[in-house]
Amino acid sequence: MTLATRIEAATPANRDRALDGLRALAVIGVVVGHFLVMALVPDANGALRVRSPLTALPDFAPLSWVLQMLALFFLVGGYSAARSLGDREYGPWIRRRSIRLTRPVIAVTAVLACAFPLLALAGVPAGTLRTTTALVIQPLWFIAVYGVVTALTPVLVGMVRRLGAWAALPLVVTVAAVDALRYGVENVPGWVGLINVLPGWAFAYVLGVAWAQGRLSRRAALVLAGIGAALLVSLVLWFGYPASVVGVPGAGRVNSHPPSLLVVALAMAQCGLAVVLRDRLASFLREPRRWAAVAMLNLVALTVFCWHQIALVLLTLVTFDLPGLHQLPDGLGWAGWRLLWLPVHCLVLAALVWATRRFEAPWTGALRRVGPVAVLAAAGFGAYAVSVL
Repeated sequence: MTLATRIEAATPANRDRALDGLRALAVIGVVVGHFLVMALVPDANGALRVRSPLTALPDFAPLSWVLQMLALFFLVGGYSAARSLGDREYGPWIRRRSIRLTRPVIAVTAVLACAFPLLALAGVPAGTLRTTTALVIQPLWFIAVYGVVTALTPVLVGMVRRLGAWAALPLVVTVAAVDALRYGVENVPGWVGLINVLPGWAFAYVLGVAWAQGRLSRRAALVLAGIGAALLVSLVLWFGYPASVVGVPGAGRVNSHPPSLLVVALAMAQCGLAVVLRDRLASFLREPRRWAAVAMLNLVALTVFCWHQIALVLLTLVTFDLPGLHQLPDGLGWAGWRLLWLPVHCLVLAALVWATRRFEAPWTGALRRVGPVAVLAAAGFGAYAVSVL
């Protein structure tokens, strides 16, 4: 019996394969997107610095609309949380979900806390360690925001029960109002944009809750996707929003940190299409080999998310002066080489995930005994990150 056949046989008949497929798409988008829009180039002192190919290739910015699919992760999270909470007691429920979110984070930061002193002694420049820290912390903010939104599930479920999918509208209005202040009023403090962090990402989560409650029909989702697509194009063409969802050095505005109305528009389009195409995706994943790939990725999704930037750093560190890796991302030639390096990056990431996948499962035996030490090491890395970033 093949692995795919065993996974197929072990899958419950009522498993919603489409949700797992959407989660896998979101994770793949993060991994591929970060690898393609982020270069690590040595500076004059040999330290790795982040450079963006979108500086030289601005016309490729709309590709980020396809690769940045974090909204799908929030959509699936809202759906799954609303279904799993049900009538369960909130305390034990949120404790289990929080522990599952934090285990991979503690693992990666604890490992780095132990590795950084050794790397420094081995001669790795301090600038490279700072860059690595920034690349690791960057995705972890997402897990923190996701955890906060998850903790608000009972409130969001109550809102959707009263308002249906319209419960997401106040979130859109909030983001639009904050953007109007940020971009339309002079001398607005920078912290005002941080108001958008919670509503900007909770929007897709609320849609997921509405979907789970049967309050988001396919017809409504199709309309939502159309509105999102139209708003997306309008914001870029007529309201001065950058076309890229990810940040580009030198750009006057950044859409993703904190999320702007363009991020919400993209979430509308992506979430609407996800609901519309749910049945087709579920049918596509009935094939055992496709389903096996998706099921295995879902088992280590957070581990992949936590380690994919480290795979990029390792690949760059162990190779020397190669096109597509160490050279400035200055044109189509670099992009072509980068695509050729993508499978190698995936192999490095696969090796890291294989070595650390155990940390995502419940910690038992020796792992449970070293848990307090890992937490202390992770806290140490957090303190280091605060001091250098």
